[in-house]
Amino acid sequence: MVYVCQECGYKTSKWLGRCPNCSSWDTLVGEYVEDKKKDITKPQQSNLTPLKLSDVATEEERFLCGIDELDSVLGGGFVKGELILLGGEPGIGKSTLLLQVGSILSKRMKVLYVSGEEGANQLKIRAERLKINGDIEILCETNFDLVEKLILELKPEFIIIDSIQTMYIPDNQSAPGSVTQVRDVTMKLLKLAKSLKITIVIVGHVTKDGLIAGPRVLEHMVDCVLYFEGERFNTFRIIRAYKNRFGPTNQLGIFEMTDSGLVEVKNPSSLFLESSYNVEGVAIYSAIEGTRAILLEIQALTTPTSFGTPRRTVTGIDYNRCVMLCAVLEKKVGLPLNVQDIYVNVAGGFKVTEPAADLAIVCAIASSYKGVPIGDNVLIGEVGLTGEIRAVNSIEKRLNEAKKLGFERAIIPKRNSENLSSDFGMKIYAMSNIEEVFDFIF
Repeated sequence: MVYVCQECGYKTSKWLGRCPNCSSWDTLVGEYVEDKKKDITKPQQSNLTPLKLSDVATEEERFLCGIDELDSVLGGGFVKGELILLGGEPGIGKSTLLLQVGSILSKRMKVLYVSGEEGANQLKIRAERLKINGDIEILCETNFDLVEKLILELKPEFIIIDSIQTMYIPDNQSAPGSVTQVRDVTMKLLKLAKSLKITIVIVGHVTKDGLIAGPRVLEHMVDCVLYFEGERFNTFRIIRAYKNRFGPTNQLGIFEMTDSGLVEVKNPSSLFLESSYNVEGVAIYSAIEGTRAILLEIQALTTPTSFGTPRRTVTGIDYNRCVMLCAVLEKKVGLPLNVQDIYVNVAGGFKVTEPAADLAIVCAIASSYKGVPIGDNVLIGEVGLTGEIRAVNSIEKRLNEAKKLGFERAIIPKRNSENLSSDFGMKIYAMSNIEEVFDFIF
């Protein structure tokens, strides 16, 4: 008997309440491990011959799924022989997206949908709701030995496994969903994908922290890791590539959940913005997600605190960075924010991680405090601890997106303005510190 942590894969001979490796509580589960002794006295014979890197072919057999947002995230479509892991919270739309993909691909190749969580009747009801009539092969089975046998007989070109935590190998004594079962099933799927040139997409459950359940070794085994994000009560969904051996890892696709399934969002900037910006506490910011520029609305609200310690509540941005920017405002501009409750939100449920949003955040907070609207100025720049506005990347792409949506004025870092042409088509105001910005706006 070996106790294995279901979060990180740590093994120990006795049960522990807390995993010593990942510090997770009550995650050690007992699993039976066969004692396989190897004869190490005789050296193993090997006929392996190394290859020269210059002699290896680099051809990739790609095919498009017909959903442009997903194809761009994958780096130009699926690759034959690729093993993809798709993770996301329950009810976010993973099965819906894969059913739509399978329906499109089934018109030109053989598609197998292996469901371990839903019955054939449930899949049919979802397909009717999504108005899907594709010739998808459906198999509702959790015994992976039977699934593997059927795969070898049918030899499909595209396989969907929903989900990997429900599959089990009868020879393993561990329960379905355990670390051993998930790892062994994934290894068999990897061998099938590489040997038969089959593209396989497996669905993975996520933990309460938003990570794919099971050890991180699962993410190392696959070729591509996709995360499906979004609030369950929000219609927008975002899919990101956190690992991709056949393409970039900084791309994202945006979808909208409707009654007929997931619909691609071609122009996300128009969805995340409201029609009027002459409201106090609102700042417009041009973000870069992968190779795409998106205009976002940063909202802030300041109110006098009724407690000894003022509150700092943020949604969509990093909490510690917001606290740091508030300290910069107090020190460099003199705003008495130490007696104000501050709430900052990125409208539309979007999450911002890059520091280029700093200028929009500080201006939104100041706008709410002073009661002065910022107007239709697009704010781009990173704010340092000394109050300087630091340069950001892809400035032309950010400004082009703003210009496309009708914005005529932008405030950017002074260093970024050196590389812009004089006839850019917008009024560009280059600033070097936040004091200049506040004198210009407020």
